[in-house]
Amino acid sequence: MLFSRGFSRLPKATFNRCSKWLLSHHRHPHPQDHHHRHRHFVLSPTHRVLLLMATALNVPLPRPALAEVPETLSTELRTRQQCIAEITEMIHVASLLHDDVLDDAETRRGIGSLNIMMGNKVAVLAGDFLLSRACVALASLKNTEVVSLLATVVEHLVTGETMQMTSTSEQRVSMEYYLQKTYYKTASLISNSCKAIALLAGQTAEVSMLAFEYGKNLGLAFQLIDDVLDFTGTSASLGKGSLSDIRHGIITAPILFAIEEFPQLDAVVKRGLDNPADIDLALDYLGKSRGIQRTRELAMKHANLAAEAIDSLPESGDEDVLRSRRALIDLTHRVITRTK
Repeated sequence: MLFSRGFSRLPKATFNRCSKWLLSHHRHPHPQDHHHRHRHFVLSPTHRVLLLMATALNVPLPRPALAEVPETLSTELRTRQQCIAEITEMIHVASLLHDDVLDDAETRRGIGSLNIMMGNKVAVLAGDFLLSRACVALASLKNTEVVSLLATVVEHLVTGETMQMTSTSEQRVSMEYYLQKTYYKTASLISNSCKAIALLAGQTAEVSMLAFEYGKNLGLAFQLIDDVLDFTGTSASLGKGSLSDIRHGIITAPILFAIEEFPQLDAVVKRGLDNPADIDLALDYLGKSRGIQRTRELAMKHANLAAEAIDSLPESGDEDVLRSRRALIDLTHRVITRTK
């Protein structure tokens, strides 16, 4: 994998420790279905989504594209789409490494974070290294539109983190600001990667945008449920301390919806939640509100929009294509019903 090839250029001791950390955090079971033909890869959820999307888009191409892609989903095309999935995963992991440093996180999925195990400097450099290897792999695709898309993803990750760190008191209680930040920090990566998969296949702008909309809405639904679980999940199930966000002063959808029902909570939130008593007061208002339920409903809305995007793809009678599309739709249900 590109992960291994990237980290193998680090000093041996650092490579061994970084690789061990990555394996402990990104070990996922091999899929047991027929959607994936690259079963020798250990696939993360994001990786699986992109490979499913590659098969789901195996539809007749517009005539101008036929000259460029003579065989639909050819071996070369599948290899290039696989490369996009690996690049996306490297960008994702790099962002996690950097986030853990910024948040002073002690754990990641219930295991010690790399910054705790090896220090902030190594964690930052490991993230930088993954980004640099992702850039090299991206350049090898020689597709300027795809390069631009994934470069935009990195810009969005930085923008989203900056928005979170520098928000004013008014922005902290704005649902519009929250959703824009969430798109930048979470949904941009999967949406633009799905679009890149379509562009590499020579699909139309319309089909490419459907792939983008699927990724965007799946990502937003995922983060909204993540925000719910921060209040309702346990430390064991989440692999992190429950109430992590609010204890760090990060305001998410459940609290924002609670403010709509209890305007007096607005002043509490704007004070910054540095006082434990204010956190307890905010949680009390949240418990009396429909904030958790309304966040779940908003997540369901985005999950449904993601499913609609898949249903809107050009018709196909190919069983592999249909099976992959069903799997992508099934993922929208799993996202909103997950408990960790």
